[in-house]
Amino acid sequence: MTDQEIEKLVQDKLVEAYKANEHPKKFFITENGRGVTDGGDLYNALLNDVMRVMQQAMTEVLKEALKK
Repeated sequence: MTDQEIEKLVQDKLVEAYKANEHPKKFFITENGRGVTDGGDLYNALLNDVMRVMQQAMTEVLKEALKK
């Protein structure tokens, strides 16, 4: 496979994986009693969403690459 073919394959599989998943509609940022804002829940939700999409996409990329 050429570099361009691999790049296109990765791009196509990322788009497919993104469309195949339902993404969180809301992210929550919590505030403790002293007014300190904690974005940990937001970060973790976003990270889990991105990693799920990447895992599915890379699995499909590897399947395609190993076929050839």
